[in-house]
Amino acid sequence: MKNEKPPKVHPERSAIGMPRVLRAHQPDREARAFLRLANLSMCLRRAEDYSLPKLRLGWRLAALALARNPPVGSVTEQMIDGPSGEIALRIFKPDNAQELRPAFMWFFGGGFIIGDLDTADGICRSIALAANCIVIAVRYRLGPEHDLSAGRADALAAFEWMAKSGAQLGIDTARLALGGDSAGGNLCAAVAQESLRRGGPSPSLQVLVYPATELVEKFPSYAENAFGRALLTDHAVQWIEQTLAPSLDTLDLLDPWYSPRRSPDMRGLAPAVVVSAGFDPIRDDGLDYAARLRAADVPVELLHYSGQFHGFLNFDSVNSASRDALQRIGNALTTVFARHPAADRTIEIADRGPRKQSRLRATADELATSTLTTWVVTERWGITLLRLLSPKAAGACRLLIRPWLIPTVIIRRKAISGLDRLAARQTWPTEKNFTLKP
Repeated sequence: MKNEKPPKVHPERSAIGMPRVLRAHQPDREARAFLRLANLSMCLRRAEDYSLPKLRLGWRLAALALARNPPVGSVTEQMIDGPSGEIALRIFKPDNAQELRPAFMWFFGGGFIIGDLDTADGICRSIALAANCIVIAVRYRLGPEHDLSAGRADALAAFEWMAKSGAQLGIDTARLALGGDSAGGNLCAAVAQESLRRGGPSPSLQVLVYPATELVEKFPSYAENAFGRALLTDHAVQWIEQTLAPSLDTLDLLDPWYSPRRSPDMRGLAPAVVVSAGFDPIRDDGLDYAARLRAADVPVELLHYSGQFHGFLNFDSVNSASRDALQRIGNALTTVFARHPAADRTIEIADRGPRKQSRLRATADELATSTLTTWVVTERWGITLLRLLSPKAAGACRLLIRPWLIPTVIIRRKAISGLDRLAARQTWPTEKNFTLKP
């Protein structure tokens, strides 16, 4: 590949169809409540101060606890041959129907260092149900044990295996898609480009959730967002870069295989869904990639959450924006799997504009949201830890306390519904407002 350095693009100023509001004046209500809890734990000790095994375990537990993890028809695991050993896959089927189904392959995020099949579990379950398709999560090799080329070699091999051998899983191999979040979005973009270059299988859609498509330069959103109290901070980015540094000496990160936005020609790539978050340090990375795809006549459905943070998709038990994004991804997959044209539009989703209310009412709403979030987080963490320590005890405990929990669950759902203020607006190519379900 030719490693040309593309001209700088500032998507917030010059590209077609970019969000009108890049970053809300403050995070969304539920995001604020969640970040308060996350920041409270970080006040005690920053995540990057833990050892790598403990950091991986912590992210795994957080993803398991704070995703809804809805029940699906079946979840199985399978090993396939990879370029340097076996690759583990986790396969989610929405139900037990026997007809051939389309399939969606997911690459988890985690800075190419953390993450595993468990951290992808909740996302994959939700998308399997929303799109009524088979979803396959891939455990690719991570750093610092392996360099960046290893993980993307695994990702490409897994996608090619799905296209060649997926029928044995009940997959309609003529209807395939792939996606990933953050580092997984990088892998998704790289695999889509490389498969096209090789004349390999062509996905119907690529889903890029706050993707890291540029591994050399930093965009303006980094200076704007990396020094706040969010999950991805300057300290975290520096830790990732330092951890990966020993394995990067022999790699050319200007190559589109590592930094997909540097591809000089994106024509012919699969349509894309790009999810971006206003308070994300790599927000402009995803927006720039969306702009480059559109400039190459690739349809892009850009879903911009101006009040959200990097990583929000994993926390759909406490964040309605996460649930909204997962459903929209499912809808986009349903559209292309039905062989309808992919959408080319920009939708901005955030809390509704402030209503006229007293300071006392605003304070009461904020306190109610924080209380409900703390309630859900505490309950789910407790259940998750108990399940991991003793699945039998967790099952028995649930059976015993479920009758007592039903009234509180109903109350909580009504309270959350009453506080819900999420609104969506299509801002390109024509303006249109949407009604969202609570």
